[in-house]
Amino acid sequence: MSLMLEPSPIQIKEQKIYKEMGLSEEEFLMVEKILGRTPNYTETGLFSVMWSEHCSYKNSKPVLKKFPVTGDKVLQGPGEGAGIVDIGDSQAVVFKIESHNHPSAIEPYQGAATGVGGIIRDVFSMGARPVALLNSLRFGELDSDRVKYLFKEVVAGIAGYGNCIGIPTVGGEIQFDPTYEGNPLVNAMCVGIIDHQDIQKGQAKGIGNTVMYIGAKTGRDGIHGATFASEELSEKSEEKRPAVQVGDPFMEKLLLEACLELVKCDALVGIQDMGAAGLTSSSAEMASKAGSGIEMNLDLVPQRETGMTAYEMMLSESQERMLVVVEKGREDEIREIVAKYDLEAVAIGKVTEDKMLRLIHKGEIVADVPADALAEEAPVYNKPSIVPQYYRDFQNMENEVPSVEDYEETLKDLLKQPTIASKEWVYGQYDYQVRTSTVVAPGSDAAVVRIRGTRKALAMTTDCNSRYLYLDPEMGGKIAVAEAARNIVCSGGEPLAITDCLNFGNPEKPEIFWQLEKAVDGMSDACRLLQTPVISGNVSLYNETNGTAVYPTPVVGMVGLVEDLDHITTQHFKNAGDAIYVIGQTGDDFGGSELQKMVKGKIYGKAPAIDLKVEQTRQNQLLEAIRSGVIQSAHDVAEGGVAVAVSESLFGTSGLGADVQLSGMAVSALFSETQSRFIVSVKQENKSRFEEIVQDAIQIGAVTDTEKLVIQSAQGESLVDCEVGELENAWRGAISCLLN
Repeated sequence: MSLMLEPSPIQIKEQKIYKEMGLSEEEFLMVEKILGRTPNYTETGLFSVMWSEHCSYKNSKPVLKKFPVTGDKVLQGPGEGAGIVDIGDSQAVVFKIESHNHPSAIEPYQGAATGVGGIIRDVFSMGARPVALLNSLRFGELDSDRVKYLFKEVVAGIAGYGNCIGIPTVGGEIQFDPTYEGNPLVNAMCVGIIDHQDIQKGQAKGIGNTVMYIGAKTGRDGIHGATFASEELSEKSEEKRPAVQVGDPFMEKLLLEACLELVKCDALVGIQDMGAAGLTSSSAEMASKAGSGIEMNLDLVPQRETGMTAYEMMLSESQERMLVVVEKGREDEIREIVAKYDLEAVAIGKVTEDKMLRLIHKGEIVADVPADALAEEAPVYNKPSIVPQYYRDFQNMENEVPSVEDYEETLKDLLKQPTIASKEWVYGQYDYQVRTSTVVAPGSDAAVVRIRGTRKALAMTTDCNSRYLYLDPEMGGKIAVAEAARNIVCSGGEPLAITDCLNFGNPEKPEIFWQLEKAVDGMSDACRLLQTPVISGNVSLYNETNGTAVYPTPVVGMVGLVEDLDHITTQHFKNAGDAIYVIGQTGDDFGGSELQKMVKGKIYGKAPAIDLKVEQTRQNQLLEAIRSGVIQSAHDVAEGGVAVAVSESLFGTSGLGADVQLSGMAVSALFSETQSRFIVSVKQENKSRFEEIVQDAIQIGAVTDTEKLVIQSAQGESLVDCEVGELENAWRGAISCLLN
């Protein structure tokens, strides 16, 4: 497209071209008022991407203010590339999660790959070295060819990028449900480590300082990616395929190493990734945060395609690019550093004092707009909220226990459910040992990565049961945070903070906005009580296909600190003779459960209730027991209940079995999803010490050397009597079997 073909300001207004770009009529009038004139084509483009939900959070900002974002150890909360938490010894952990849902729906390999690339840049732009990747994925059922294709390609994209760049993919979670059939969710998380002195911010400070461009050249890929991510998917979404970027992990590896060396150079003033909205967001946000302006000559922007317009250059979301601000006169120092990595650092502009974002192209000013208007002063909407009728109906239902005739067959069927089944088919494609710091690999409650040169480690997880959230967003929001914390504690870590990815439908529908509000209320309550502030995150709305929304899915990414490598705990039973305990009482909780979905083919009723004070007490006591050295294994009771948790504790062990006796009604004792429960094993000689520390632990059996799982009722009725190998084969082979 040449400049000659761009519509004039009059045409943009009269033909309402701004609407095609994603601006409403009211917003276009606001832009005219801000500028005192009608914007030209490039300026309209700048406002359309920066005022999209993806960049401005215009619909979600009022809700996000509810989150607790500060704490004793928080060094950087929301607002920068990633959040930062102190871990002692002048070190900190840096982490963030982000969505790449819409791109992955239409171009799954590149959508997932560039999601990984983008989140890595968010972490190393803070000055941190990335040490681990995680993900959280949602797909429809594995009985349709399209879902199988999306699943295979997304996993391949994550593996392709992560493996090539040399950062281990150590953990994640996947849920399968018909609600994600048309709109899969692909959330990527990155964790990095930094020394306090190296922390960087994305600010354009110092009038006259030089703005430099580093990394890959700019092409036409990803134009309007941010606005594409801020609308519902439909049959026409395939036409947006050009909005999906293409990643180059080898270029990113060079950029990563160059940036980590740059942050040690005091000529560097500020650094920011060109992520969503590309050069527009990085320049406008860096200027706005510093209270300054930026002037750029777009003729100097490295381009890989000919005849690119100012509009295309500013809105391109080409990958592997960074914008940096450098002290004037010290540009050569930056050029020398990046040249070592076969990269160019090109001066394309300067910091100004007039607070304007000014763009020059072919000798003319093609855009001149206030940076604050693009970034900090984007419109904010308080959307109406209505309680959905389905929620009222569910709340009026009595708890119903599904009827089960054959407990053993039901357990096998549950273990084959893709949401519960082994995810080895997935993580077997990831290099999770690269960099050799992975202590606990995928397959336990949380991944654990050692911090080199210390006795400490980081435990990390992603979690969210969206079925609970659909039934009751507030209760489900509490559970999502609590379950992530359970995973960290079971691994021997103390939960530090969370990053979240709020995946919801169209916020302009009052029932959907209510789901968002309530989920954030529940998450905020849990974060306050469990002392895990929200330090970073992402909002992904408009996850709908042809008007049907996904379940509310606010994914929680959590990191915890393992104080000593000796505290690292896994879910697997260790020795025959060890006592098996369940921590916590069991109720009749089947609303949104795996058993309800499997038996009834749908979910309904009340979500399991959670008492956060009880949750906190149990977590604290379990962590104390782990640190005291009296725990052999720990595993949280989640989907499928106690029977599934005990089975999972046996898988991967050599020659072990378990003899268990459960009280209460058999279906609930085996399969209920009552919250705040754990399965732990303890050496016989440590039982009394363990029972002193953990108040509500009940011994239910012992680990055996029989290679059989035997579960009886309190009355001696045989509920399950099965070879562990038979259960493990059902669990291990389920996903590959469905795919083939």
